Order: sequence, then C-alpha cells, then structure tokens
Amino acid sequence: MSAKIIDGKAIAADLRARVAGEVATFRAAAGRAPGLAVVLVGEDPASSVYVRSKGRATREAGMESIEHRLPADTDTATLLALVAQLNADAGVDGILVQLPLPAGVDTQAVLLAIDPDKDVDGFHPVNAGRLATGMPGFVPCTPLGCIMLLKSVHPTLSGMDAVVVGRSNIVGKPMAQLLIAESCTVTVAHSRTRDLPAVVRRADIVVAAVGIAGLVKGDWIRPGATVIDVGINRTDTGLVGDVDFAGAVQVAGAITPVPGGVGPMTIACLLANTLDSARRREGVA
Repeated sequence: MSAKIIDGKAIAADLRARVAGEVATFRAAAGRAPGLAVVLVGEDPASSVYVRSKGRATREAGMESIEHRLPADTDTATLLALVAQLNADAGVDGILVQLPLPAGVDTQAVLLAIDPDKDVDGFHPVNAGRLATGMPGFVPCTPLGCIMLLKSVHPTLSGMDAVVVGRSNIVGKPMAQLLIAESCTVTVAHSRTRDLPAVVRRADIVVAAVGIAGLVKGDWIRPGATVIDVGINRTDTGLVGDVDFAGAVQVAGAITPVPGGVGPMTIACLLANTLDSARRREGVA
C-alpha cells in the first residue's frame, strides 16, 4: 500500500486562481484593488525570499503589493509608527510584519499594534480569541491551508480523531481550534507527551508541526490515516518535514510531501484573507 500524495501546489494554484477572479469582481465594485502591506526588517535570507514570493503572488492575483523594507537597526518606536501609518491607510487591507524581527525589537508590541481587522496573518490576540470562541476573524494562514488540504481528502471531518503534534501559537493551537470547529476529537501533543507514538497511532488525522526533522515515524501512523506535515527543516540532504515520509507513505491513506504540500497553501490563504478583509472594509459581498 502507498498513500495518496496530497498535491498542495495544485490545490493552492486553484485557490489563487479563484481569488484572482474574485479580486477582479471586487475591483469593479470598489474601484480599487485590495492592498497587502508587508514589512521586512533586516536582511534575513529566508525572510527576504518569502517576502519576494508573497509580493509576486499578490501582484499575480491583481492586488496591490506594498512593501516596506527597513534596516536591521530599526528600533521599536520607528516600527510602531509605520504600523500606525498602515492602520490608518484606507488603501491597505492587510498588514503583515515578517517574523522573526531583529533582537532589539519588541515583537509582541509590534504585533499588538496591528489593527485586528487588518491582521491577515491571524496572529493578534483578538483574532486568536475570535477563533477560540467561534466568532468571525482572521485565521493563521498555515492552519487554514491545512484544513483545506484535509477537506480535499475528507469532505467532512466530523467525528474523526485528530492529533496535532506541536502547540505553537502560529500553527498548533489554531490548528486544534479549527479541527474542533469541524467536530473532530482533538488531542494536542508535543515533545513532552508521554508515549507520543501511542498517542499518534490512534489518530485518523495527524498534523505534525513541531519543527523536528523526521520526528514522526512511519510505524507511528495508523494504517489509512491522513498525515499533514507542516515541518520545513533544512538538512544536509535538503528540505524535510517533521514526518519520516519514506516510512509513513507506506502506511498512511494520504500524506502531504515536503516541499510541495502545506507550504504553497500558506501564501494562497494569505491572499484569500486579504481579499476577505477588503470585502469587509468596503461592504462588498
């Protein structure tokens, strides 16, 4: 038996095409394009590549890409002033401050300063609270993409047993909230979970988001389970996920590859969130 490979590139391309079509409709109704502002502080190589790809995808969708590149020695006050300016700009529907920020910057203060209604990354505590209580708000892009990938395999997730390995505010916790909203039975596990293999083995759905290369072994996977690998770890042999793909693909029913699984969905969901923000702000259905 070999698992179905969940093609994140293809699913993301479909979502981006759908967003681009809806952006054209929005432009006709609102007289402007949705605007996404991305702030990059310093020259972190991975962040620079990511910001470039976000900008390209934004423009391809027919949106306005607004980039602010600041030197690494930028202080917190300067960054907060820029965020305040973007909050007040009617042409900006989404604000994304690329993490990590340099050591001298108060990251929490900067994220808290972003208008929750422009927080298309979904990291603001107001949006975390909205997600936890089932209110409308922005959901972090990576977990939102994971749910879409799961639904490409299972039209309904109701009643399924899900294990999320990882408890970060960016992926693990919001992923658990989204699965609860889909009526799954959810366990949040992590590196300190007792007998982690046994916990993972009982799951119909495994989402691995702990940042440890190859942590989840093939023999941890229940036969036929669906595996979503969020991990992106650089090793001597290239990019690998948090799941031992070679072992898991022989057991799982469906699995995402790394790269080409979850990654492409993150930017596609960012575009979708930005369009949703623009619609809400302009009152366009």
